[in-house]
Amino acid sequence: MSTGTPRKDVPGEGESAQDEVLQRQQGREEAGEHEEDDGVEEDEAPTHLPFAPSSELLDDVTTVDPSYTISLIRQLLPQGSNVEKEFSAKQAAPEEGVKSAQLGTKDPWEECGCILWDLAASKPQAELMMKNLVLEVLLANLHVTQSPRVKEICIGIMGNLACHESLVNAISMQNGLIATVVGQLFLDDSACLSETFRFLAAVLRSSASVSWAEALLPDEILSRVLWIVGNTLNSTLLEKSIDFLSTVIDNQDVTAILLQPLIKVGLVDHVISLLASEIEKLSDESKFDRSVSLDLILHFIEELSATDSCLEVMSSSDKLIQVLYKIIKLPDKFEVSSYCASVVIILANILADGKRIVPSLSHDLPFLEGLFDILPLVCDDNQARNALWCILAPLLAQAQGIDMNSSSLNDFVSLLLGKFTLMKDDLENHRVDKEVEMSAEDAYVKHGVSASLSAICRIMERWIAEKSSRSEEEAALTESTIENARKLLTYCQNYDA
Repeated sequence: MSTGTPRKDVPGEGESAQDEVLQRQQGREEAGEHEEDDGVEEDEAPTHLPFAPSSELLDDVTTVDPSYTISLIRQLLPQGSNVEKEFSAKQAAPEEGVKSAQLGTKDPWEECGCILWDLAASKPQAELMMKNLVLEVLLANLHVTQSPRVKEICIGIMGNLACHESLVNAISMQNGLIATVVGQLFLDDSACLSETFRFLAAVLRSSASVSWAEALLPDEILSRVLWIVGNTLNSTLLEKSIDFLSTVIDNQDVTAILLQPLIKVGLVDHVISLLASEIEKLSDESKFDRSVSLDLILHFIEELSATDSCLEVMSSSDKLIQVLYKIIKLPDKFEVSSYCASVVIILANILADGKRIVPSLSHDLPFLEGLFDILPLVCDDNQARNALWCILAPLLAQAQGIDMNSSSLNDFVSLLLGKFTLMKDDLENHRVDKEVEMSAEDAYVKHGVSASLSAICRIMERWIAEKSSRSEEEAALTESTIENARKLLTYCQNYDA
């Protein structure tokens, strides 16, 4: 579970919140002015976490003086608010023993908020903040402020607090907090929206996920989520919103509540349109910096294709088939090699559910050529490699059953001979030790390989028989090709996975 504001490097699950704070203490940038674009701004949200000055944030945040943290919360109090009175009643005044924060020359509220944002990543500091009314203070600010930066900081602090499982229930039970956070989805600022999605992803992974999922159920809220995903030009916001949707898919309790309503308001169509839009930009070098976005979208569609309710919609989508078809037929696969694994897994899931497209793809030689060209790109990814062989099996089986004329048969054999080396290299590098018990995954791919090779054998036998029956002069012209065909046929017949 990650903490902090949107950033490029997200630590793994094994890293603690405190470790993340220590890793982020290199450099600090100011948040720029925000410009809006059709409701969701285009400018990049900062990819860093606002830090406290090094003189004020100790190397070990757990040793920060509690009075200092309390004084930071005091600085965030909206003047004249009810929470200000409550806070004053709970805490002594600064001159009576609470150490005041020593601030720089920038906006005091923002500086204190940024330091608290950092400190909230530490569990001891987060617990201290919770005990000293930080939620009440943040909620009061969200209710009165019109500043996007103030809103971003408030939600960012809450997002870091929510990364601590022991605090999530208390956060969720705070009066009015759920409605207030969900309401931030209707803001028009990408930095605020990014933090809101990060917060929501965190709570949907927690033990309090059901109450938050139920709060997101209204169609207008889910439609707003999908509108943001489909319209933002901000890559950080796209990343956070897709991560939120992935969390919905990953948590069974949340999936049971939100998946069907999301499908109802157009989840599948929205992400397919988004994928199609990103693929169009591949030919525009100025847009290739969005390649990370394309990777995120493909991984999410891969997740969707593994769910029965989404797969049913996806398998009937001609638009999705066309987009995957376009990627597979790209001439230079190395430029899109990082996408190929997701593409073949998605296609394998669709073919398993929607066999109607097999006949049209089985005699499309450029498409089959593209599939073979992907083999070396997924050789180290067992799931993708298995998916690829399980795509080839029904396509080749369908092809060998078609009554092809001599010209089509020649083209098919030419393709198979040209890709023989790729097939052989892949198969030789993935032989299964016969003395080791075969796993279910190994058995699955063995079936796909065996079915593919059997279909290739039938195609080659038919072509060799046809060529061997021709005149001596014509047969002599194709003798070397026939010999290569026999080598391929022999290899396929004798191969034992």
